[in-house]
Amino acid sequence: MSDPFKQASGIRKVLTADEKAEGRLDAWLTAQLGEEFSRSRVKVLIKDGQLLVNGAVVLDPQKKVRSGDNYELLLPEPEDPTPKGEVIPLDILYEDDDLIVISKPTGMVVHPAAGNWTGTLVNALIHHCGDSLSGIGGVRRPGIVHRLDKDTTGVMVVAKNDIAHRHLSLQFADHGRTMPLKRAYQAIVWGRPRSLSGTIDAPLGRSTGDRTRRSVKRPDSQDADEAITHYAVLERFHESPDATALAALVECHLETGRTHQIRVHMAHIGHPLLGDTVYGAHFRTKANLLPDEARNVVNSFGRQALHAYMLQFEHPRTGELMDFEVPLPADMVELAEALRR
Repeated sequence: MSDPFKQASGIRKVLTADEKAEGRLDAWLTAQLGEEFSRSRVKVLIKDGQLLVNGAVVLDPQKKVRSGDNYELLLPEPEDPTPKGEVIPLDILYEDDDLIVISKPTGMVVHPAAGNWTGTLVNALIHHCGDSLSGIGGVRRPGIVHRLDKDTTGVMVVAKNDIAHRHLSLQFADHGRTMPLKRAYQAIVWGRPRSLSGTIDAPLGRSTGDRTRRSVKRPDSQDADEAITHYAVLERFHESPDATALAALVECHLETGRTHQIRVHMAHIGHPLLGDTVYGAHFRTKANLLPDEARNVVNSFGRQALHAYMLQFEHPRTGELMDFEVPLPADMVELAEALRR
């Protein structure tokens, strides 16, 4: 059946089941809608009384489809989001009807939460995108498929509709194992890993007594989540003849996407990020080994030295391979130059 629906009054999908129609109502309707709505969204619409079968409201998503029945699915206009749009400048790398790619600055929280109800990326996107947001799960809001910490800079992609949200979410859940998604970060860490490239395979979970922190867990721990980071040293600062160094610029590729993954993994192998007061506070005295000018730059660096410089993904509608790179931000460039001196 090719495109069995015809649009009626702008918010209504109408069709008649043919002789091949079978199965549960929610599953069959989702299949006929193609990628426009998820099954969970269709189920919610049915339970909310938005489906008419032969002119009568049907509330049971599990009801069987019958050949010859007429179906009208009413699609309410997307609701206004709880977060409100705010005029906040955005560094936009790319935008179309399905998605927007931005370079996130330091200090910007991605999603409103306790302590940060305003001034977030979501607030900025709601204002910027306006009516081009067709709704995620029936709510007119941007679809966040991945996040960066408040003080981490770099490339982010955000969905504008359900189709883009589902496709991008699948790619991020796959972590590039079978799909073309790639994510790469650059970080400045204390010391220099013994091996100039390697893989950190160490499960992560919540730290005991602090729900905001993460820590490495035993593989058999109940809350252990697989976490794999591949790293390569790009530059060594103040390297000694014994192959040690005061600091290093490293590139990290994620095979999984756990909270604080790079920060915890690099600290786990003894090389926490400069400026990381959560996982590397005990390394701050190393700045005393630097000349005065460099020490002042390091001590005044007010965040973890982490930048999401590269993001590659498949466009959810066209299938085109999208590739974005953003150079190190000014504060990390200054930090690297101070360490070189």
